[in-house]
Amino acid sequence: MPSPTRNRIAKKISGMGLLLTFALMLSYIESLLPFDLGIPGVKLGLANLSVVLALYLFGAKEALSLNLLRVLLGGFLFGNLYVIFYSMAGALLSFGAMLLFKKTGRFSMTGISMAGGVFHNIGQALVAMLIVDTLGILYYVPALLIAGAVAGSLIGLLVSLLYPYLMKMSRNG
Repeated sequence: MPSPTRNRIAKKISGMGLLLTFALMLSYIESLLPFDLGIPGVKLGLANLSVVLALYLFGAKEALSLNLLRVLLGGFLFGNLYVIFYSMAGALLSFGAMLLFKKTGRFSMTGISMAGGVFHNIGQALVAMLIVDTLGILYYVPALLIAGAVAGSLIGLLVSLLYPYLMKMSRNG
């Protein structure tokens, strides 16, 4: 008979595997969408849905692992080395911001996700300034901040709707 610890570990591993698969599917779907607002780097960030869910369902270490795997695998499958650089910078800065906002206990899931969207775009803008070696990228920053806030809010709203159902499913086995 399996021990309760083994069951918990098995649930965590299978849940993380499902979230990673979900993130990669969303990355693929997003790569197919003709989403162009005329501003480089603006996208919906659908795969971040999995990262925010992992942060709430499993914790910071697991969410960070999922985030790193999502960026690397998504970049190799649907992008290139530059996509990985941009995504990794955005993902790490975004994750740090979401973790700090969550630890304060003062922000909702939507607020935390919004912060993630904004800081993701800040991270990508910083990498772009390094790669292109120009401060002209700063011209895009206000639009990127607005886009990050809007996309992060939408992702956060989806997370806040999905989370109770996932918790219920988790408790029921």
